[in-house]
Amino acid sequence: MVMKNYPPQFKADAVALYESRPEATIRQVAADLGINPETLRNWVRAAGASRPRGRRAETPTEPPTPLEAENAALRKKVRELEEEREILCKAAKYFGRGDALVNRFQFVADHQRRYGVKRLCTILGIARSSFYYWRATAADRATRQAADARLAVRIRTVHRESDGTYGVPRITAELRETGERVNHKRIARVMRGIGLEGVRLRRRHRTMIADPAAAKAPDLIGRDFTAREPNTKYVGDITYLPVDGGKFLYLATVIDLASRRLAGWAIADHMRTELVLDALAAAERTRGSLAGAVMHTDHGAQYTSRAFADACRQAGVRPSMSTVGSSADNALAESFNAAFKRETLQGRKQWSSEREARLDAFRWLHRHNIRRRHSRLGHRSPIAYEAASRTTTTTLAPAA
Repeated sequence: MVMKNYPPQFKADAVALYESRPEATIRQVAADLGINPETLRNWVRAAGASRPRGRRAETPTEPPTPLEAENAALRKKVRELEEEREILCKAAKYFGRGDALVNRFQFVADHQRRYGVKRLCTILGIARSSFYYWRATAADRATRQAADARLAVRIRTVHRESDGTYGVPRITAELRETGERVNHKRIARVMRGIGLEGVRLRRRHRTMIADPAAAKAPDLIGRDFTAREPNTKYVGDITYLPVDGGKFLYLATVIDLASRRLAGWAIADHMRTELVLDALAAAERTRGSLAGAVMHTDHGAQYTSRAFADACRQAGVRPSMSTVGSSADNALAESFNAAFKRETLQGRKQWSSEREARLDAFRWLHRHNIRRRHSRLGHRSPIAYEAASRTTTTTLAPAA
């Protein structure tokens, strides 16, 4: 859902995000935030914002293959070899790397004028018909290699636009949506060839501090992290954002179990109850009403507080709590936090400043809802999934 009236803080954060990314265009930043590029351009002009010129990443040139390097060395020795023993010695080095059978064919192709195809095939133990077939299909292989090179360019683009976070499944979905008919196995093979991969999971940091004396709510979820329709079941959690100098920021989230949409979130430099209250209030603003929805959390002191219970009651939300000490009972929230950390930090241990952490979070959290593909949603974004769900519901609704 795109807002028509944006709060001042959203505008300021959007301009700050644009200033912090000199390599990105206004259109790219606007797409990440789900707003019109002209709207963002007007905000930037009104703020008098400027940024240093950045360099776009250059596509690295591929190094020569091991076979090409081996060929160059071996061809020099071939000229000095005349006898069969010398041919076998040379061939042993020629076949040292890569596909042994392909190397044999290549060896014959490279030396057939000097030794003859029949003699070389006999010595190397391959059928002449197989060699001739390999040579006849060289054009087809070259075509496939050229096609793979073009595909590699598109893969790099998608990978770069995802900030280097997308792996094979999401890149496959992204390319298919643009009309590319491609198999995920081919995507995996090409990505291996050019040295690309998605971001992997990092270890989590414990933020839940339970209050043994606090009132507990029953578990209304029972590890069933699904819902038939949006705005019926949510999970909430807190995760930490490490900042240089031993400091921390804390992120509280409210996630819809039907669409995986981040309905509300809040960031602060503390873990007081106000943090989760702000996140719940943000979710209520997003949805308009949370009446009747279930809110599932852990037993952290923030969620067992009287203030949070009162906020849930006023919003018409039914609180639900997991088992003490069992992260599996709130696994979806844990998974969300892990994805957020690994795709924003990308191997780093911390952010250099609070401002950098806030801007990275601001960009990723909006991108999560608008653009990030989820395997559980058929590789659609949460907002795209909700839009499709509303269309389906309208289509299936009985006529009045």
